[in-house]
Amino acid sequence: MKIMFLYPQWTGKYGLIDSYFARRAGGIIPPLNLGLLAAIARQGGHEVSIIDAEIDRVNEEALVNKVIQEKPDLVALTGMSPFFHLSKSVATSIKEINPDLKILLGGQHLTIEGEKAFHDCFDYAYSGECENQLIPLLDMLENNQTLKNIKGLYYRNKNGKVKFTGPNIYVRDLDALPFPARDLLPMYKYKMGTMKGRKNFTSILTARGCPWHCIFCASDKLNTTLISQRSPESVVEEMEQCITDFGTTHFFLMDDIITLYFQDHLGLICEKIIEKNLDITFEGATRANLVKESWVKLMKKAGLIRMSFGLETVDSEMRKTMKKQVPLRHYTNANKILNKYNVEATNSVMLGLPGESRKTIQKTLDYLSFDSNIKQANFAIAIPYPGTEFHDIAAGGQQGMELLTDDFSEYKRYGSAVTNVGDLSADDLVDLQNEGFVSIYSKPHRWKSVIKKNGYFGGALMLLRVLRLVLDKRMRFLKKIEFKLPVKFEVPKW
Repeated sequence: MKIMFLYPQWTGKYGLIDSYFARRAGGIIPPLNLGLLAAIARQGGHEVSIIDAEIDRVNEEALVNKVIQEKPDLVALTGMSPFFHLSKSVATSIKEINPDLKILLGGQHLTIEGEKAFHDCFDYAYSGECENQLIPLLDMLENNQTLKNIKGLYYRNKNGKVKFTGPNIYVRDLDALPFPARDLLPMYKYKMGTMKGRKNFTSILTARGCPWHCIFCASDKLNTTLISQRSPESVVEEMEQCITDFGTTHFFLMDDIITLYFQDHLGLICEKIIEKNLDITFEGATRANLVKESWVKLMKKAGLIRMSFGLETVDSEMRKTMKKQVPLRHYTNANKILNKYNVEATNSVMLGLPGESRKTIQKTLDYLSFDSNIKQANFAIAIPYPGTEFHDIAAGGQQGMELLTDDFSEYKRYGSAVTNVGDLSADDLVDLQNEGFVSIYSKPHRWKSVIKKNGYFGGALMLLRVLRLVLDKRMRFLKKIEFKLPVKFEVPKW
């Protein structure tokens, strides 16, 4: 079979500044989930290709036209909840031109929503991990055989009735999987801003799963609370392949908690990196209480340059509510240790969790703004994604929450909110998010790190963003006190 894996463009409607930082600072992550499936399908003898429409800046119309021109036997799409509407739109547009072209769907949103997400534009859909079921499915489709024995599959019978084959079987032996088919992606285009400048990078997975149950995560519905690890030998071999084949030397570890089993896993990976004298850098996320100086010392020697952890809020009661009761002293300690070894630390915050108020947000902003050890912080608005306990709380109107929409395309973490909480409206949360960025990045001692990661143009854009937010705040203040300016002044749109 000829199979095309598609990753639709998602920054197309972002403004100049937001699009710049999404693409340049955060980096466009290679869709290695599709790369892995493509590698598996290729092992099964099928012809495969991948279009990353985001990195190539291909809009929907051009993407659909390319699919029609290539005439594949099957199109495969995936999608998380905020971007699911894009996959649906692409599939719908393809079907309008060629109703007979078969489309396969997968991803977290389908796994959580089930049949509700299995729209008419899709012919087949996988719930859960599909690596161990993909080749049998493709072979049965190619030979026009029954699909009832493929676990985790939604499909329609001859009468158009939706059928589900039952819960999927999850993969636990990650070493049995092939390396993602990076040769099908334009690897030279994937770049990320770091404190050591712009770097070609790739994401890489060393383990799956997280044992905790934070209310903003859908781990229970996605069956990701069990931990599966790759062998250190497999991870380092994949890194060596990336260096040799693509010249890639920076690695974004996609694990939920990279230091979860440090001594038995990541520590061994670091030792092998050092033993093989690999000249690489890497980064990842963990919990602040899992940052130990001896570990950081070893990781730094192996190439660690950045680590992030979720602070979320400094309010103790809210931390209990969200089931993330890591004492604040660990965050102070983690930032100090990482600074000592010249490793960039990013502290992530969520605004608008249950129990939030102006007072709790101000406490968090003060903590971040005045602690000189904190060089980087990320302010996201808490979004009640489907499948999470947070979504159940918001949808049920519990703990002062009010959910404003079930349109998942509006579920963005920046510049938009879909909930009210207590006395704070959605607009208030956006304003407070902006204040957070101003409070952190208006401090001159943090400008150097912004310029290092984003270049002088990015630094200028960040300063413009801060200026815009300051002006917006000033204008709102003037309107509030009904102060009339002699000359009409409008804040520029960016």
